[in-house]
Amino acid sequence: AGAKDDTFNVLDLAEYTKNRPWWRKIFAPNSGSSAEKYNVATQLVIGGVTGWCTGFIFQKVGKLAATAVGGGFFLLQIANHTGYIKVDWNLVQRDMDKAKQQLKFHSSGNKMHPEVKSRVDEVIIFLKKNVILTGGFAGGFLLGMAS
Repeated sequence: AGAKDDTFNVLDLAEYTKNRPWWRKIFAPNSGSSAEKYNVATQLVIGGVTGWCTGFIFQKVGKLAATAVGGGFFLLQIANHTGYIKVDWNLVQRDMDKAKQQLKFHSSGNKMHPEVKSRVDEVIIFLKKNVILTGGFAGGFLLGMAS
C-alpha cells in the first residue's frame, strides 16, 4: 500500500519575528488601523469612552495642580508681606529678561529634532488611519473635561 509522507514544514519564529514591530508580535499580523477591524459605531464608542476617562482624569489632576500652584504662590505672598522672606525683584527681572532672550533665540530656528519629527509623523499617520476613533476620543475628552 501507499507509504505516508511524514514531512513537516518548520516555522522558525525567531526569524519570523525579527523584523516585525512589537505590537504586531502581540496582537497579530492584521493589527493595523482600527478601521480595518471594527465598525464605525464600535470605533466611536471605544474612542468616546477612552476620551471621556482621559478628560475626566485630566480635569481632576488639573484642578489639583492649579490649587497646589495657586496655594503656593498665595503662601509665598503672605510670607513676603509679613517679612518672613525678602524677594530680590531686580534679580527676578534680570532672570526673566535672560529667559525671554533664550526663548527668542530658540524659537527663531524653528527646527525640529529628527527623532521628534519622526514621532510626530507616526502620530499623524495613526490619526489619519483612525480618524473615527480619534474623533470619538476628542469628543469624549471634551465631555470628560466638562463633567
